[in-house]
Parts: sequence; C-alpha cells; structure tokens
Amino acid sequence: MDNMMLNNKIYLEGKVISGLEFSHEMYGEGFYTFSMEVMRLSDSVDILNITVSERLIANMDLSIDKEIIVDGQLRSYNKFVDGSNKLILTVFARNIEPCIERSKNPNEIFLDGFICKEPVYRTTPFGREIADVLLAVNRAYNKSDYIPTIAWGRNSRFCQSLEVGDNIRVWGRLQSREYQKKVNDSDVVKKIAYEVSVSKMERVQEEAEEISDGNEVSEVNEINEQEVM
Repeated sequence: MDNMMLNNKIYLEGKVISGLEFSHEMYGEGFYTFSMEVMRLSDSVDILNITVSERLIANMDLSIDKEIIVDGQLRSYNKFVDGSNKLILTVFARNIEPCIERSKNPNEIFLDGFICKEPVYRTTPFGREIADVLLAVNRAYNKSDYIPTIAWGRNSRFCQSLEVGDNIRVWGRLQSREYQKKVNDSDVVKKIAYEVSVSKMERVQEEAEEISDGNEVSEVNEINEQEVM
C-alpha cells in the first residue's frame, strides 16, 4: 500500500442523516457529500461530513438512517465563505459497507504528519488543560491536508515541548463541536468546528528504531492519555 495511504486513516461507524448532494467533478467522475451521525462513548454524537465518489456508491444504499461503515482519509480544503477563506474538513471515503453490528470504538483515526504552526497551550475556566496543534499530513502529488487537533491533560503538556517541523503521530477520533461566535456587539452566531481529539501521541525522531538483546529500544517519545469526552 502506498505510504500516503498509511499516514492518514479513519474508520467510522454510524448512520446516514442527510441525502446525497453533488459536490464537484474531477477527471470526469462525480463526487457527492452527505452527513453521518457517529456516537461517542458518552452517548453524545458527532455529525461528520463524508465525501464519496459516484463509482463507490453505484450499488450502495445510502438512504437516511442507514447504518454504515466508512473507511477513508481525513481531507482538508479551503473554501471562500463570507468574504474569507475557511478550512473545510471532510472524510474522503475509500470504502463504504453496511454496518451489521456496532463495535466498541465507532470512531478511530490515525495521522502521521508535521507540526506547521506553534502549538497553543491553555487552560479552561474550569482548569482543564488543552493544546491546539495544526498538523500537515502529506498526500500524493505534493499536496498536504491541514488538520486541527486538540490534546488534553498530559498530552497537552507534552505539546509544549513540540516545535514547528516536528514529525508526530496521533491516534484519536474526529469530532464536531458547536461554539458561538460574536459577530458584533449584539449578534452571536452558532458555528461548528471539526477537529481530531487526541487520545495518544508520539514524536518521531529521525533515528531508526534499534533492537538490542531482544529488547526494543525505541527512538520515539510517546505519551498516552485516555480521556473520554
């Protein structure tokens, strides 16, 4: 498998909650989008955007409330909205199939990329530690996807040691998050942000891993924080 397929992988289980909408055409092939509802362990839900080619859905039932599995990659692109460029995240489906039985983890993502903006560490009014990290994940044809990630607790403190250009790997889930944005002194609008919530992360060093006397010595700094949102 191409290395570009290995550095960006997402697996989702959930149900279709919107009809197919034409998105664009590329090299004579049409692409469509729809929304998918994915349950969290806390029983709240994430509403995620899925992009799929017409070839993949030719014989696929994607009617509303249909339970499906999506395998693919998380992609980003810029869209001009309300006078400015906006980063749009979508799951590019490489395979879709019916979901017969739900697994324990319906939302898993792995990314291997490079920090392209200085991480921002902060604490919430309730004292919770958070770090925002923007990852550039390489794609074929010299393209990159720019993916916002958010780390918590010990992971967020670890992010303070990271620098622009560092190669890191993250595991977690893709989430949607509602927030309110003040547009003027009297008006507030509701927005939705999409980001990867990190459960585990590691910094990859240039040196290769070595094995000595049967014990693996890894040149990787790793931190693992399992926090259920």
